[in-house]
Amino acid sequence: MALGMGCTARPGKSRDTRTGSWRVFRPEFIADKCTKCGMCAIICPEGCIGENEEGLPVPDYDYCKGCGLCAEECPSEAIEMKKEEK
Repeated sequence: MALGMGCTARPGKSRDTRTGSWRVFRPEFIADKCTKCGMCAIICPEGCIGENEEGLPVPDYDYCKGCGLCAEECPSEAIEMKKEEK
């Protein structure tokens, strides 16, 4: 399939390519504060927040861009953005 005029890549989903390696900040979830409301998963533009068997949020760091929207929107302040250590 040829790319259209002005296109540099085929359209797709962000989950098609692992892009978390250039992240500067990463979300860290505080289980004791989490109310399991699911707002973080709803607001995540990359769709990379799932949940574990206890219903707590679990980010997929291979795809997380570290934008911080999850932390900003968390009503219980259960997400902290931490500097990524490489």
